[in-house]
Amino acid sequence: MELSPLTEAIRADLAIAAELGDEAVRDAADRLGRALESALRMRLLEALGQAAHELSAQLESGSVDVRVAGDAVELVVSGETAEPPAAASPADEAETARITLRLPEGLKQRAEQAAAGEGISTNAWLVRAVATALERRPSPSPRVGQRLRGFAQS
Repeated sequence: MELSPLTEAIRADLAIAAELGDEAVRDAADRLGRALESALRMRLLEALGQAAHELSAQLESGSVDVRVAGDAVELVVSGETAEPPAAASPADEAETARITLRLPEGLKQRAEQAAAGEGISTNAWLVRAVATALERRPSPSPRVGQRLRGFAQS
């Protein structure tokens, strides 16, 4: 499914409604439609994500994943359930937070390929990667009794 035809249809609906006004109203509607395009895309992706989550809950085994590549969105049914993050506690699973992650295109493609190779969504793969990285991270030790020696010049 491509998102552009959907966002264009909403912009066209807004333009039709703006035809009831004068040129200033039409111009404002056009600018508003362009400004809202990214928000519309995010809401559509959010709706698809919720639909995938609800469908996954209805499946006896397997899951429904949302895969995004550029403007194309796919709902993919996988035969095995995605494994939860390694150190997820019940409190972590009870609530989720949405963030926007900006990656260089090459890194994004590598993450998508790795996720596809494991048969899980890119989101599930990233969640697991972050959880794994945080597990391996040494806890900061107190710096009591440590001294800093050396020479500095400014």
